[in-house]
Amino acid sequence: MSKEQLIIFDTTLRDGEQSPGASMTKEEKLRIARQLERMHVNVIEAGFPAASNGDFAAVKAVAEAIKDSTVAALSRAFDKDISRALEAIKPAASGRIHTFLATSPIHMEKKLRMSPDDVIAAAKSAVRFARNGIDDVEFSCEDAGRSELDFLCRVIEAVIKEGATTINIPDTVGYNVPEQFAERIKQLRARIPNSDKVVWSVHCHNDLGLAVANSLAAVMAGARQVECTINGLGERAGNASLEEIVMAVRTRQDIFPCETRIDATQIVPASKMVSSITGFPVQPNKAIVGANAFAHESGIHQDGVLKHRETYEIMRAEDVGWNANKLVLGKLSGRTAFRARLKELGIEVESEQVLNTAFMRFKELADKKHEIFDEDLHALMSDEAVTPENERYRLVSSMFHSETGEVPLARLIISTEGIEKGAEASGSGPVDATFKAIESIVASGSELLLYSVTAITTGTDAQGEVTVRLAKDGRIVNGQGADTDIVVASAKAYIHALNTLSSKKEKLNPQI
Repeated sequence: MSKEQLIIFDTTLRDGEQSPGASMTKEEKLRIARQLERMHVNVIEAGFPAASNGDFAAVKAVAEAIKDSTVAALSRAFDKDISRALEAIKPAASGRIHTFLATSPIHMEKKLRMSPDDVIAAAKSAVRFARNGIDDVEFSCEDAGRSELDFLCRVIEAVIKEGATTINIPDTVGYNVPEQFAERIKQLRARIPNSDKVVWSVHCHNDLGLAVANSLAAVMAGARQVECTINGLGERAGNASLEEIVMAVRTRQDIFPCETRIDATQIVPASKMVSSITGFPVQPNKAIVGANAFAHESGIHQDGVLKHRETYEIMRAEDVGWNANKLVLGKLSGRTAFRARLKELGIEVESEQVLNTAFMRFKELADKKHEIFDEDLHALMSDEAVTPENERYRLVSSMFHSETGEVPLARLIISTEGIEKGAEASGSGPVDATFKAIESIVASGSELLLYSVTAITTGTDAQGEVTVRLAKDGRIVNGQGADTDIVVASAKAYIHALNTLSSKKEKLNPQI
């Protein structure tokens, strides 16, 4: 007897992007969307089209590119938001409008300044308006985890009558615990007369570290859609991790009454892609996708695994995409092989000019590092993500001097809107000197919040990937740079962050 399907709704491109500094370009969103499609994610929430013109363009591009997953667009319960979302997903083979309105007493009183009756009327109007444009409409009761049960029943019954096809119950502030949250789902499904006409969904935040536990408890209580993100990315403490939801359901088929259609072998590649694009590294002990997730240091564990894997492993590493780094290309590889491998990785090259530039940089990298892995290609293409129209600053050349007993020195030439400027600075180390030299030219006035370095692959010739997080006027952005020279990678990352600061505009970030 076949089991019911658990719908996996990925919101990495929308809620995940709301992590401070995790903004993505249209091209980066497309790369991640294609990987999610390759993973067979059921629904991809591509963004919030009303937030900005850039968000609208990104959602539309995803809707045009994705054929095998439903593309969802988020909107507030306003006609103008819904119209904008409908326009953005119009090209989609399968589209969904996801609209929301707060239902908790504190949100209605302090944020919306609306009465309960007004909220019900607005929710009905939003769903009715959305259904006039599309059949697939999801309604979310923002802060449902702290909403009064009787009122939730009234709102949900009303929007189902208006044509909502999915009802989402978010734990917006990560306040619930599993037993309580499961009971809420059971009560809603039991008390609402037309509850069998919709798919019940949950969207849990991780403020108390319970997002995955709450989501899985809800599944056991009858929810058949889980909203989640790759690596648990998301604002504050993040969202429920897609990889943990999927593998928990898959590994414990003895207790879960449903199954997913996810191709689990694509999980680790997706994790690495999202980490590379956003600059948010995955902690080594992160479940499923952390570098140590399948490592065994204890002698007792090693002995047991060697005798019989299942003594200490409940999953196979290869089932989630942990394979030995694959040597894909070398210095003798041609453009055709280079383009083909990029396509296999979900990286679409938009023009011959971009391909030529990327191929030239690949050849330069191959001269420095003879073994080129998939991770190297992801990092290389992330470096190429800054296009000429939003590249205000560019590193032209660099020289660094660091010697025992001497003050480190950096000498740089940077192109600023096409004009080359040189600077020299000293610092406590070569990276400090480099950042000071850059600032002496650009005078951004930004604050450095984070500087981190990770090795992309193994070996002393591995590229180092540097993440820089800058803040200015309330905005927080990340910049990434990769190179076999860590100081050069640092300069690239700092300049990438500066370009993002100068090109990205403020946009609305809805909380669900």
